[in-house]
Amino acid sequence: MAEEFTHNRAAGQFEATIDGAFAGEAHYVLSDGVATFDHTEVRPEFGGRGVAGRLVRHAMDEVRAAGEWKVRPDCPYVVRWFAQNPEYSDLLA
Repeated sequence: MAEEFTHNRAAGQFEATIDGAFAGEAHYVLSDGVATFDHTEVRPEFGGRGVAGRLVRHAMDEVRAAGEWKVRPDCPYVVRWFAQNPEYSDLLA
């Protein structure tokens, strides 16, 4: 299984692709240096494989590496992800 994560800045989202097929996205709205993550979705055919967790981790790793933004989790999935991954709390706005 070939899994790829990319940042689609034009669409305001991080995206997951599996074996060449679009698998899901973590969408955000950027304002004043804060990225509000408002929606995370994985297509049903890719569900139950942990794709959303790996996608959000990739997004947060990229946000951390760039050092330009803080994060406001609004999406229930991203809220839970931060609760389960307190080592990323430095990213929170």
